[in-house]
Amino acid sequence: MPFPPLDRQIQRLDELGVLELAQLSARDLDVPDIDNALLVVHPDRLKTSVLAPHLRHKDKPGFVVLDMPDLDDFTPTVELPDRPVYVITDIDRGDGMANWTPEDALPEITGAGRTPLTVGEGVQWLLHQPEALERTRCFMTIASRLRKPDGKYDTRTPAIWISNGMGRDGRGHKDAPKVGWCWWGNRHTWLGFASAAKRTA
Repeated sequence: MPFPPLDRQIQRLDELGVLELAQLSARDLDVPDIDNALLVVHPDRLKTSVLAPHLRHKDKPGFVVLDMPDLDDFTPTVELPDRPVYVITDIDRGDGMANWTPEDALPEITGAGRTPLTVGEGVQWLLHQPEALERTRCFMTIASRLRKPDGKYDTRTPAIWISNGMGRDGRGHKDAPKVGWCWWGNRHTWLGFASAAKRTA
């Protein structure tokens, strides 16, 4: 499914108040005119936890799970362009790797010359293409990891899927987009691994 033109994406971010939050100027938004690309605000400028409530599925706003209060401490494990905004192309939900572990999926993605998405990129993708999130067809964003004080990675892996409104999610969140986590070594039949061809400054 094609993305809206970049100028319409900028307009959408402006309507959501994102441009003001990120303190972006017109110069910052002077990006290459690339067809079917996603405009991304750099995580240094915009916290993912702030964006999550702007997600929508069946008119339900997105939310971050209660046991992930440190979402914004998950940092990229891939190199991001050194600009306030950048674009990414050829995004894929990774349905073909559903029921793989993140540990197995990462070398498959990079071996194909692609790059996994960060959780911030995944959320920003769904701001412009909410239909990309479907029940039983959701995705992990394994390019975001949390480094522990001992230098090792936390074994939680950010993911985005649709809540069933069970347990700590609460009934009010049924059918809402959910930013949560899965274990690095676990498999889930409804989660693929989002990736892109490249990032362009």
